[in-house]
Amino acid sequence: MRIRMTVVAAVATLACSIGLYPLFASGKWFWTGVAAVLAAACGGLVSRRLRLPAVLDPLFGLAALLLYLTAAYAAGEAWLGFVPSPGSLAHLADLAGDGWNAANRYAAPVPLVSGIGLLVAAGIGVVAVLVDLLAVRLRRAAPAGLPLLAMYSVPAAVRQDGVGWLAFGVGALGFLGLLMADAREQVGGWGRAVTVHRHGGELPLAGAEPPSGQRVRADGGRRAASGRRIAVGSVAIAVLLPMAIPGVHPRGVFGMGGGGRGQGGTQTVTTPDPLVSLKRELTRLDDSVVLTYRTDDPDGPDYLRLYALDRFDGDRWTYSRLSSSAADRLSDRTLPPPPGLSIAPVHEVTTQVKVSGDVRDMTFLPVPYAPARVSIKGDWRVHRQSLMIYSLSDSAGGRAYTVKSLRADPDAADLSAAVGYPADVVSHYTAVPKNIPQQVRALAQNVTAGAATARAQAVKLQRWFTLTGGFTYDLSTPAPQHGNDLVDFLLRSKRGYCEQFAASMALMARILGIPSRVAMGYTSGTETQPGTWVVRSRDAHAWPELYFEGSGWVRFEPTPAGPAGQGTAVTPAYSQPASGGGRQGDDALPTPSATSGPDRSSASPQAAPHRNDTGPQGGLTQQDSGNGGMSAAPWVAGGVLVLLLLAVPMALRALTRRRRWAALSARPRGEDPRPDGRGGASGGVPGGGAAHAAWREMRADALDHGLEWRPSDSPRAAARRLGELLELDPVPAEALGRIARAEELARYSRARAAEAPERLRADVRTVRAAFAASVGRRARWRARVFPPSAMAQARSAVRGTGNRAADLADRLNELPNRMRRR
Repeated sequence: MRIRMTVVAAVATLACSIGLYPLFASGKWFWTGVAAVLAAACGGLVSRRLRLPAVLDPLFGLAALLLYLTAAYAAGEAWLGFVPSPGSLAHLADLAGDGWNAANRYAAPVPLVSGIGLLVAAGIGVVAVLVDLLAVRLRRAAPAGLPLLAMYSVPAAVRQDGVGWLAFGVGALGFLGLLMADAREQVGGWGRAVTVHRHGGELPLAGAEPPSGQRVRADGGRRAASGRRIAVGSVAIAVLLPMAIPGVHPRGVFGMGGGGRGQGGTQTVTTPDPLVSLKRELTRLDDSVVLTYRTDDPDGPDYLRLYALDRFDGDRWTYSRLSSSAADRLSDRTLPPPPGLSIAPVHEVTTQVKVSGDVRDMTFLPVPYAPARVSIKGDWRVHRQSLMIYSLSDSAGGRAYTVKSLRADPDAADLSAAVGYPADVVSHYTAVPKNIPQQVRALAQNVTAGAATARAQAVKLQRWFTLTGGFTYDLSTPAPQHGNDLVDFLLRSKRGYCEQFAASMALMARILGIPSRVAMGYTSGTETQPGTWVVRSRDAHAWPELYFEGSGWVRFEPTPAGPAGQGTAVTPAYSQPASGGGRQGDDALPTPSATSGPDRSSASPQAAPHRNDTGPQGGLTQQDSGNGGMSAAPWVAGGVLVLLLLAVPMALRALTRRRRWAALSARPRGEDPRPDGRGGASGGVPGGGAAHAAWREMRADALDHGLEWRPSDSPRAAARRLGELLELDPVPAEALGRIARAEELARYSRARAAEAPERLRADVRTVRAAFAASVGRRARWRARVFPPSAMAQARSAVRGTGNRAADLADRLNELPNRMRRR
């Protein structure tokens, strides 16, 4: 059975599964994997205990895994709560589909809803089955590292940060432990290595006794210690060396290097994908607080910006490579003036921000545009062209800082009067890839037809997205990965969230020749008391910024606001259509911000519960939202499953015994089977069937209790040898003699059997009790729980089925030849 290797393989699988931690919002996923690995290991143990062919090992493991998944996730539709039924299989399939959709809807770390929990358990269980097959049954521990490595590839592909060094080290040690355990068993088959040490003289010959005074001891411990040192050193080098090489890890060893104070030269700023961070924030179920702030802005606070994405590569918006030097440090000094802001009215705003301590890896500061002075501890720097505030080594989590910013107050006339753009702005912010489809270019022209100014074009674009274009705000839409995704959003599906709206409007503005970029950060959040605002994860947002000479970069809002959209989004007054004159009908249409100025009813606390951040599929079920789809039921089901798997041999033995005696009462009088081909034919003696049944039962009991059984012995010789070996008392010795005498008569005599079936059945029970009393406790438990006779019977049945299948295949292959001969 190789129980030790089975345990080591299961532990190695669990150790490597720790590398999946970046994908999930809580740690409860690990316990679903534990139960799945236990089920797969038990399935492999049963297969090896039955000594079945290796090809059946994964089938038993997958069957045990299916039983666990059925009991944990589809008990209501299953037979007896764990046996798969058509209804339970359909439920598991539907749940897996829901989990797949949820995984595509949420960004990592995802919440552990039931469907995702099912996929996690199934995935880890399949890896456990493969590792068990390779390392335990096939004795190929090294190739077992491939399925283990596959679990690391998932977070590496999904998250830019990949897997932490500690998780990698735990998994690597688990795999090394598997290799060491396999090597120990392989070497152990050749005997124990012994090195002879003595003081003076020659080493003795193999098998010779060492002379007196010579010391002989095993030297395996030194080799084992060397192996452990090599293994630990290899893992340490694999973990530490990449982190110490410049450029491989952006923050140096353990995140403490890479751009600290006093570093000279120019460095490249590396951050996680902003768009992935946006989707993750929008789809968080806990809706946690990101930051709180106080502001003295009389017009109400503006958005808090993190990133300015200035480059569209045909698939996604991103920012150009940032190069940082010591000259970019804030150093409590006035920042460069915002580009292009020269005519529009400006007022200074002071904002005091406190970021939650639970926020991790926020290396860009959320600040109102345009920051003029920032007071914060740590090594923070500014990108002069976009005024993004960032750090190479620090995080904003738990920090408090003060921002003085210049807020422009342009009106419609200021934006309409803007003419001409600087050459550098035009070349950088109107660049559009050549592969943009002609349908999108034509669409931008058609939507803005009749607009005489850049501001009028921008207003028409915004109005088309929010009112007249037929778009729907839907967080379940996957994040755009390719240019075709934006084309599909604009021309066909028209469903998406703020990323699609902002990216599409910025692209169409560039097609029209208006400099544009995509900004990302947070809306102003919700006011909890006068002058104090709270920003939550649901307030994460993306919006387009368009450039107008004299007003600089100004914000537009193409994303629908209110309960049916981004709940706290607000449309700036300067971006709304002008009212009055002969255009009363058009301007009377409701705009995304029906309120004016600081009266923001959609952002009120009362409106927040009406938001539907999970898209058209609605919110999570009560089970999903309570504890991530996990409860005590999977553990109970897993325990019951293990007990049932352990009870299979015992149940098979009991069923065989019952069927063997039941066949006597169902057989017509005088009919007698052959005694399994052992010792000759029955000859049809009345009562011979009971003798054969009693003899087979006694033989099975002897094998179950570990007693030697010689097939060549006659019934009398076998009874005599067992009686002498066990030193039976008179009562069981007489019962054993009666069973042997009845079998002897049934085999070799045509006279009527001497004993009645009831008496023989009682004698079998007496002999079984004597066998159990003569052996140790371990043998007695093995006879009850894992009876070898049941295992042998199962192996014979499987071999017989295989032989019959092979015979049938041969006949089918010969059928064409026979037909031709006819």
